[in-house]
Amino acid sequence: MIRLTIIFLFFIVTPAMSQTGISWNTLDDVQFSEKYSEEAQGYYYYPNFGSTVKALEGKQVYLEGYMLVIDPGEGIYILSRYPYASCFFCGSGGPESIVELKLLPDHPKFKMDQRITMLGTLELNYDDIYQCNYILKDARVYKR
Repeated sequence: MIRLTIIFLFFIVTPAMSQTGISWNTLDDVQFSEKYSEEAQGYYYYPNFGSTVKALEGKQVYLEGYMLVIDPGEGIYILSRYPYASCFFCGSGGPESIVELKLLPDHPKFKMDQRITMLGTLELNYDDIYQCNYILKDARVYKR
């Protein structure tokens, strides 16, 4: 009976321990270089991720920020360090201050500038100019 209890606790506790809380300061570990894109015929910032961020790639992380509902019909949602009026798209902050969310299909409706904590698998985007540099895959609301 004790052995069964230990095995049961292992399967409950292990997934919870594998989630890492990160802050926006963590995502600051990136430098950008401007390069020309033939495809888009323009200059874009390409990331050079630091070791702290690279160590989180592929890991389950949670992050608190402001929800930016960009195009719900197309499934485009962004988690931002700043509210919409001050976000990266409006001139404040850099590309490291936003995270693209690839939400699970059963996600709730969100409000613009809703303060929320999201959980997902961190993906680093090195060169696709049509996506954010940081992406949370299988993103969902994180409940502590």
